[in-house]
Amino acid sequence: MLGCAVAHTAVFVLQAALIILASSCSSNRSDYLTDNLKSGKEEQIQLIRLLEAEPADNETRFALMNGIAANLHAENNTNELILFLSTSVENNPNDPYNAYWLLMLAHVYLKNDSPDAARYYLERIITQCPDLNIKDISIHLTSLENLIKITDSPNLLVEYYTQLITRFPEEIRIAESYFMLARSYERLGEWELAIQTYSQFLGYGDFDVVIPGIPAAYEYAKSIVDYNSSPKDWTFETLDELVTAVKKAINAYDYRSLERYRAKVNFFAMSWKQESSDRNAQADFVMRDFMVGNRIKYADTLDASSSPNEAFLRTSGWNQYVSVWYLYFRKVNFPA
Repeated sequence: MLGCAVAHTAVFVLQAALIILASSCSSNRSDYLTDNLKSGKEEQIQLIRLLEAEPADNETRFALMNGIAANLHAENNTNELILFLSTSVENNPNDPYNAYWLLMLAHVYLKNDSPDAARYYLERIITQCPDLNIKDISIHLTSLENLIKITDSPNLLVEYYTQLITRFPEEIRIAESYFMLARSYERLGEWELAIQTYSQFLGYGDFDVVIPGIPAAYEYAKSIVDYNSSPKDWTFETLDELVTAVKKAINAYDYRSLERYRAKVNFFAMSWKQESSDRNAQADFVMRDFMVGNRIKYADTLDASSSPNEAFLRTSGWNQYVSVWYLYFRKVNFPA
């Protein structure tokens, strides 16, 4: 049976190499813990002797191991630290502090830009070791947070954020976690789950939530939920169809058709310097008021800044105060 102490094949290879190296240099199996120390060697020797005497309680053993590991870490003796910790976990599968040693191993690999190795140990903590609180901080929580930082797979992110939300709701930024879980569902194309989760995020009312790399997260989630709840009679299958219909309506001065084509959710009218989320950008007018009596023109082609997901059409002649309008077309997603 595989338990918390099972080691990865690559780690076995590394351990074997280090053990051979250590045994070839010295007949004492623990000499590698002191050979490369520049300071604190006497303290390290004393800690090793006490540890090899097999302390009667787990707490004393933890303190001794932590001291030995700290001395190795202080002098950046990475190989020795990896060998010491991984060997201990392998040889002591019932050590209640194994989650802590595995987390220390993961941090060593993270520090040395080896995220795959770190991920292996972090996953072992989550799946094979009971949780452990050190200084009132959950090691499982710390492991999940580190896994999220080094993971891009939406499948895995769904798993990690789900665990965060269900297991540690009081210890995390819950609204942000719901948003990121929804984003992961969205990346997977799981639209129903994404919309449900965005709705849960919105329920926290965190209007000013700041999520790195995702500006206006609240507005983004709200637009998706609102789009999903709205009728779809104002959407078109393709951008070309929508642009053609709009041009035809302008040619015919058909303001009723333009009203039908206008987005029923999150429609806005704003200057270039405004944000669509600004209160003054939420337009409340009818197209007829700007069309009657005016000669409206439009560009033959879409603006050069247009893309497959959003496009702009320059129009002019609406009225004497704001003559030029850029009509904005955006791709929206719905569950199939």
